Amino acid sequence: MQRLMIVDDSSVIRKVAKRILSGLDFLVSEADSASQAQSHCHAQLPHILIVDATMPDALEFISTIRSMPNGESVRIYYCLVEADLKSMMQGKRAGADDFLIKPFDRKILTSVFGRFARVVA
Repeated sequence: MQRLMIVDDSSVIRKVAKRILSGLDFLVSEADSASQAQSHCHAQLPHILIVDATMPDALEFISTIRSMPNGESVRIYYCLVEADLKSMMQGKRAGADDFLIKPFDRKILTSVFGRFARVVA
């Protein structure tokens, strides 16, 4: 089962995403801050991370994950509220693999993450 972590300071976003992604057979964990997520990642790296761009220290968190042992293997989605080129480039430079635009729904999350759901790295 793929491990996926949602890092977002909004409890509503985390709750909705967790419900949808758990239904796709992901083992979903949550963190409401970069520091909390980093602690979880030191214990066990997820296969996939969804990181909210508006959260304090989001870019530093992504860079930290990339510098961890096996951190390059984590698929990181930088979650933005709009497709802003400057923010997207900052995310990419920090180490994000791809982007996710909020608000998202079941259809979007299924489309983006459905192909990873049953693949174990």
